[in-house]
Amino acid sequence: MFFNPTYWLYMAPGLLLVMFTSWYVKAAYKKWSRVPASSRMNGNQAAQRLINAGGLYDVQIEGVRGEMTDHYDPRSKTLRLSQGVAQGASVASLAIAAHELGHAQQDAEGYFPLQIRSAMVPMVNIGSNLGWILIMAGLLLNWINVAWLGVAFFAGGALFALMTLPVEFNASARAKRLLAETGIIQTGEERRGVNNVLNAAALTYVAALVTSLLQLLYYASLLTGRRRR
Repeated sequence: MFFNPTYWLYMAPGLLLVMFTSWYVKAAYKKWSRVPASSRMNGNQAAQRLINAGGLYDVQIEGVRGEMTDHYDPRSKTLRLSQGVAQGASVASLAIAAHELGHAQQDAEGYFPLQIRSAMVPMVNIGSNLGWILIMAGLLLNWINVAWLGVAFFAGGALFALMTLPVEFNASARAKRLLAETGIIQTGEERRGVNNVLNAAALTYVAALVTSLLQLLYYASLLTGRRRR
């Protein structure tokens, strides 16, 4: 089915958006990683200050390999920072570290959208794999109802992408506020840099949602056409 030209017709806008956002994120990170923060703090130091300021004393900081692989793990209450972010004293490093601290703050407060997204993870992991199997089996064996069941399972991925948006947008809003309130970010240029980095990162989640919806729409149209025949 992936050789079907109609598939690529549906997916082209999403793929182009993914390519653009990937370029935009890398460009924003590259630009602002060259701009030193006036506070002279690196990502690791900024994260520790924000942990202390927010009373998040059960949150630990660890290193993680790779570039832009930073994330917060709510299961172990661990903030994992890549080497470039942890050791970099740039505007980009501070923005990313603060964003992940925003997730830690959400976790501590029991932020409802984060709880929903976390609860969806096992279901989405199982549903996305099972959805592919059911769609393929339904199409090959002409079991349309089975294929539709696969689409329903596959829709869980799109729902997860949708629920990710408020979680990520809220974490970025918290990051901007935390950086300003603690004085880690001080100048107008630094605020513009933080906004640029975090807004670029937010677009990746929008692109993921658009791609999931387009793929879901393709399968729905494929099954609708098969049923009419």
